Amino acid sequence: MDVVTGASGLLGSHVVEKLVKQGRSVRALVRPNSDTSFLESLGVEVLRGSLIDQEFLNYALKGCNTLYHCAAKVGEWGPWQEFVENIIKPVESLVIACTVNKVQKVAHVSSITVYGHPKDSSFPIDESAPTGQYLWRADNYIRAKLQTEALWRKYQGGITILRPTWFFGPRDRTSLPRVLAAFRLNRIAQAGDGTNMLNVLYVGDVADGVIKAGQSPKSAGKTYNLSNPGEITQKEFLALLSDSLGYPRVRKVYSVRMAYIAGFVSEFIGKMILLKRPPHITRYSVGLVTRSNKFEISNAMNDLGWQPTTPVCDAVKATIEWHFGSAKRPGPLARSLT
Repeated sequence: MDVVTGASGLLGSHVVEKLVKQGRSVRALVRPNSDTSFLESLGVEVLRGSLIDQEFLNYALKGCNTLYHCAAKVGEWGPWQEFVENIIKPVESLVIACTVNKVQKVAHVSSITVYGHPKDSSFPIDESAPTGQYLWRADNYIRAKLQTEALWRKYQGGITILRPTWFFGPRDRTSLPRVLAAFRLNRIAQAGDGTNMLNVLYVGDVADGVIKAGQSPKSAGKTYNLSNPGEITQKEFLALLSDSLGYPRVRKVYSVRMAYIAGFVSEFIGKMILLKRPPHITRYSVGLVTRSNKFEISNAMNDLGWQPTTPVCDAVKATIEWHFGSAKRPGPLARSLT
């Protein structure tokens, strides 16, 4: 029995889908109010509950051979306690439940961001590189991910940690709407000269890596980067999104320094007015599109036989087609007020 947490989310739903195609028996764990229509169409067992409810988890992991932990708070915005409740505490409870049920293998999805903000981008970062480098005060997401990695390393069973880079695809209900809204409101700008390579991945490729790690006898006790070696520049990616949406190409250009300052100011104002959603620009989002670090994936290639296979243009097409379906795509607003 394979158990997947966050099964109704972006990555979790793709992991479940691929496991079903392999003929695996899957139990999907979701929040009580999650939309499970897609999971039900796959015919998997769906259990609703909280990942900090120890009794629920002890029951949910009965008979589990492999746990794929894909659930977590998405994004960088929010007070520290939200990250504790939605990232750290669930892992604390899962470690206990896995111990009680003697789960043989755990594939835990962390994040490439755990390396922090390395200053030297002249060589690829492999899994032995220091984590938490030069963290900012607001890096709650990174700090929470680092704590969960430390918690899982204490687990006595087989544990594999995956560190995927920024990924997207169909069933993205968090990051994609934010990007589309920014395009429509004319709040998208290029940061710097736009020649930096982006480490973007298609969610299906990430799901493949997570499953390969969960099923490989070589992966126990190891950590793997899941990244793109560099296929598309920031400028090319923005053009691809604009063309795919039928919007004018991005003309605003800010220096990287000014983009970070704008992100800092937006965050400051957002916190002052107790904004629940992330501001349209944050330092985290600026970092995603300006990050020049390369991440070594040779360990994943050698141990798991994994590497990205979906071209970014195909990933963007599939994502946008899923989001709009047969509905007419809304045109851009004439001018943003901010």
